[in-house]
Amino acid sequence: MDTRSRERYTLPMKRALASTLVLLLITAAYLLLWPVPADPVAWRAPTAPGYEGVHAVNERLTSLEMLPLGDNIGPEHVVVRVEDGQPWVWAAVSSVDHASGRIIRMHPDGGAREVIFESSGRPLGFDFDSAGALIVADPMYGVHGGLLRVSGHGASATVEVLVDQINDEPLRYVDAVVVASNGRIYFSDASTRFGPNAFDGTFNASVLEILEHRKTGRVLEFDPATRRSRVLMHGLSFANGVALSADEQFLFVAETGEYRIWKIAVTASEVTADEAIATRRDDVRVLLDNLPGYPDNLMRGEEGRIWGGFTKPRAPFADRAAASPWLRSLVLRLPRTMWPVPPAYGHVFAFDEAGRVLVDLQDPTGVYPETTAVTEHEGRLYIQSLYASSLGVLDRRMAKL
Repeated sequence: MDTRSRERYTLPMKRALASTLVLLLITAAYLLLWPVPADPVAWRAPTAPGYEGVHAVNERLTSLEMLPLGDNIGPEHVVVRVEDGQPWVWAAVSSVDHASGRIIRMHPDGGAREVIFESSGRPLGFDFDSAGALIVADPMYGVHGGLLRVSGHGASATVEVLVDQINDEPLRYVDAVVVASNGRIYFSDASTRFGPNAFDGTFNASVLEILEHRKTGRVLEFDPATRRSRVLMHGLSFANGVALSADEQFLFVAETGEYRIWKIAVTASEVTADEAIATRRDDVRVLLDNLPGYPDNLMRGEEGRIWGGFTKPRAPFADRAAASPWLRSLVLRLPRTMWPVPPAYGHVFAFDEAGRVLVDLQDPTGVYPETTAVTEHEGRLYIQSLYASSLGVLDRRMAKL
């Protein structure tokens, strides 16, 4: 090959190599330097327990009956309420196109389905006050979301924002809510940094809060009589489901990002999670720790049971990267489809007020995905879900209760 021919051959090779090198440098710079909304900190994740002991793998959740939801998906929270002798199943859902959120109700067989409240946001938790009005945690209603009181049905429904800020700071991620018999309302604000309206929906905002792990979630009380709010506890990594004890003196709270459930006295005030652990307080303590998945909603059931659900199994990457903030920042620069999200796995469980796990129901196939908790009523278990297109129902005899 003469010199001119060699130059004609090598010049394109050099240009291709240079282009590839530049592309690699740009990609590396993007993955290492491109700004992301979260600023992760190091933390120590406990060694995952796996599916053993009380959470040993089983298939007791695989025989679900499916109730259709029409043009709705994601029965995130379910309440059964008896009206004029007729039980109604109420559910917080999203429209199929995600254009709106709704609270619907229907008969236990799925019939007579109707929309009670249509929101521009996404209702998550809800409960009823003594007058029968809905108390709704909607993190996407209006600008920042808030705690709502909804009276009436359908087009005639009226909405009152009970609280959307505290100490002049907006509530950014109201999540779960429960109303005590004395009228006081307890609810979680999952993150004070990442709200679903500002960060592309509830899923993205939750991932940012958990991956960043600055533990900005909190539990609050709103007293309708005084119109005042107060913080019971803060410093939680995505404060999630809340349920009252039978005597209403304690709250059970799921802390999703730390794989645990707390038992908190309703008299607590401004307690931080780290302080409670360091001082070994009796009135604010971890009840269930190092769980095998991400705990979500909590619901009181029958015979002293409190039901919880795991939206996903533990993510091995999240645990391995706990001590590496830079690695978590790198992941956030990847397309969402490349995020290391654990596979679908159906899993709900029940425990008592002493922290003993009583029931564990699993579906390893994940056919009914992202299970959040269970609503128990008259021998039936209604399985809550973040994204399912139907409402799962299981006869308690099938669950061997």
